[in-house]
Amino acid sequence: MSTRRIVGPFNRVEGDLEITLDIADGRIEAAYVNSPLYRGFEQILQGKLPADAVVLVPRICGICSVAQSAATALALADAAGVEPPNNGRLAANLTLATENLADHLTHFYLFFMPDFARADYAGRPWHAAIAERFRATTGSAPNQVLPARARFMQMMGLLAGKWPHTLAVQPGGSTRPLQSSEIFRLHRNLREFREFLETVTFGAKLEEVATLASRAQLEAWRGQAGGGDLRAFLAIADDLDLWRLGRATDRFMSYGCYNEGNRRLFPSGLWHGAAATLDIAGIHEDITHAWYAAAGLPQHPATGSTLPVAEKEGAYSWCKAPRLAGQVVEAGALARQVVAGHPLARDMIDGYGASVAARVVARLLELALVLPAMERWLTELAPGEPWCVTAALADETSGVGLIEAARGSLGHWLTVRRGRIHNYQIIAPTTWNFSPRDSAGQPGALEQALSGLPASASEPLPAAIHHVVRSFDPCMVCTVH
Repeated sequence: MSTRRIVGPFNRVEGDLEITLDIADGRIEAAYVNSPLYRGFEQILQGKLPADAVVLVPRICGICSVAQSAATALALADAAGVEPPNNGRLAANLTLATENLADHLTHFYLFFMPDFARADYAGRPWHAAIAERFRATTGSAPNQVLPARARFMQMMGLLAGKWPHTLAVQPGGSTRPLQSSEIFRLHRNLREFREFLETVTFGAKLEEVATLASRAQLEAWRGQAGGGDLRAFLAIADDLDLWRLGRATDRFMSYGCYNEGNRRLFPSGLWHGAAATLDIAGIHEDITHAWYAAAGLPQHPATGSTLPVAEKEGAYSWCKAPRLAGQVVEAGALARQVVAGHPLARDMIDGYGASVAARVVARLLELALVLPAMERWLTELAPGEPWCVTAALADETSGVGLIEAARGSLGHWLTVRRGRIHNYQIIAPTTWNFSPRDSAGQPGALEQALSGLPASASEPLPAAIHHVVRSFDPCMVCTVH
């Protein structure tokens, strides 16, 4: 006989999260993930002028607002049939990359690692040093990370005017043209951030980390002299066997990210034991267990709706259940790198599938992969050439904006009728990862990852549950918009 336990809210999580656990024989028999806060941005947008979306949509979130801006701009650009000039494309890449890398850094140092300073691990040989380094508010790491992050985020002032909720990101490019002196300052910001990462986070050159091609190479690299906080995490991961913790669907999806003209730095695709082309026509949202009005069969977001119903039999979340060809997929940095074919990402999931350790390593790997690309994009900017173009939007049109936020695949679907927004549907990364069950009874990715973990009906929640939840880095305010 199982016992039901409701846990939450979770600290160090953006937004509200509640999880119901059915516990039997000392293990989680089933998990039900609830996004308990309804926000209604999709209703707010209805009837507005399409251009208003670039003002309203970024307000969905204060931690990944540029990703929301970028998806909005792409949807409007698609609807208008406009392509930004080269400077505008590069500026969009740089702006999104700045936010994504800052998110990766924040997640590792301020959201994830403080859990290892808990008293639960007091007997571990690494605990004293980790507690001194990562304990929330008093550890030595925040005193280093916060100033470094602040200096790095100064790039947003130059690239986008402000952060969050910039208006510089537009369908036709960027309204914030840069002068040569400003580009020089951006180079300096990147140089300082590179120095911090190579000295503090990795204890090695970014290019050395980026070329690690397997778990074996990663472990050999960890044993080398050099220090760095990644090496400290890898020692913990081995000691606690975080490589086997938190496996979900092992079906990975990426929309692709960072337009480089004839290619993307990270391509779009699907991976489930082998690479496959991503068909977005196969995306549908199931609301069987979500507090929304039933609309028959699951709907594609281009024609979907978000009609709240506060009381609904069988529902337990404000999060919909998006599915790709009827299947659960995982989104995020690990998914992005697996789809992109990075050998370390592929090797990390070989055997044990997705895990807490693999998700965290993938996020840090992206720091080493993306910052050199940002350095290259800066050299390609051409002051004096166009940064933004304009194009009239037809009174009857539609568009799609697909982007990769730090936490994974973000999609916006826009329909315009009589010159006004008729429908606007959003599927955020955490909507994919924290979805409830669908009509077929398939648990979402986090619900799968929690199933089988040790737990008690009355004792304090095991730290492993927190590790699994945080490995997905939930942004709950984006989940239900």
